[in-house]
Amino acid sequence: MTKKFPRFIWQFVIGFGFLSGLWTSIGIDPEGLIIAALGSAATKISSDPAIRVFFILLPLVILIISVVGAYRKGRVPGLIAVFFAYGAGLVILLSTLLGLLFLLVAIVIAYNSTKSRRR
Repeated sequence: MTKKFPRFIWQFVIGFGFLSGLWTSIGIDPEGLIIAALGSAATKISSDPAIRVFFILLPLVILIISVVGAYRKGRVPGLIAVFFAYGAGLVILLSTLLGLLFLLVAIVIAYNSTKSRRR
């Protein structure tokens, strides 16, 4: 097993997919809170409209970079694995068994997506 599989699992399936779904399920967005705090602090220092635009577009840029990264590591099956992990994070508070099942499916799909790309 190469190092590509564990990195893909931790970065994208668990980090990007599962934790994003869990935060959505809880009802908070830690990334949005941090960016909003940094944005308000930056605009207090300088009232330049370009800084406001930067902090408005930053979440979109981060999302695009994350999706492209997941695609580059696992292609379409990797994106499907991230989607299943997101669903696992959404439902884990309602049904632990169903959430763990979704997460297991995501990990199996991620393993197969990186297995075919190891060559």
